[in-house]
Amino acid sequence: MLVCARVCIAGLIGIGLLAGVGCQGRNPRLLQQSQLRARQLYEQNRALSMQRDGFGSSVQDLAAAKAQLEEQNQTLRNSLDVANQRLDNLLSSNQQLEQKFRNMMTSNKNPLSNDATKKLEELKRRYPEFDFDPVTGVSKFQTDLLFASGSDDVRQEALPILEEFARILNQQDAQNLKILVVGHTDDKPISKKTTREQHPTNWHLSTDRANSVVLTLKKLGLVEQRMGSAGYSMFQPVKPNNTDQNRQQNRRVEIFVLAPDAAVAGGWDPVPLN
Repeated sequence: MLVCARVCIAGLIGIGLLAGVGCQGRNPRLLQQSQLRARQLYEQNRALSMQRDGFGSSVQDLAAAKAQLEEQNQTLRNSLDVANQRLDNLLSSNQQLEQKFRNMMTSNKNPLSNDATKKLEELKRRYPEFDFDPVTGVSKFQTDLLFASGSDDVRQEALPILEEFARILNQQDAQNLKILVVGHTDDKPISKKTTREQHPTNWHLSTDRANSVVLTLKKLGLVEQRMGSAGYSMFQPVKPNNTDQNRQQNRRVEIFVLAPDAAVAGGWDPVPLN
């Protein structure tokens, strides 16, 4: 369109000049007006040309910016694909790990001796917030017994029962057994700012509490090579999280006593993260 305008303008300039030449002898004023008009058309044509050149530069700049944005977008898509693949691998690895834990717990009966089982059952009778299953050998501590709300510091009041538990697991007929400590929370997210600074999520809180129990049992005499720890956050409830009483039962630390050949930490082949 600009080219067409330039041709038209050039034609008008030519017509103006011819008209001016033809009328020169007759009307000098008309010649002056024609020259002025021609000058105005020339300036307009020049301005349009500059504007066209400016548009050309803008189009090139926009094309370059578009290409750069497309390259950045492709890089982000590639990064997202890699992140999604890693997440899929982690989920798959976690599912495999969970299934191995389930198989390990359901396939093995209580590995404790009759004497150790009786002592843990006696411990259950004395501490209402402690539960023991003589069939599987699994012990459960309500976290309200072990910890203050939002804390992973073991209460002083909980040390006597943990000390007795460690003593039972350290007796001669149980010294070769392994121990897996697993932390669980309810479904409520961490709300207190001071707690979030130490435990940003329920994942952190469940694993931190399991670790604290392991370290406490170590101080009480259990060899740490026998132990492992894990956390399931809020995703393994024993009751629906619909009442305060149920949530209290879901906040727990479970201790699995395992046979000597059971894998507490290691023994599985996680999916590579790539």
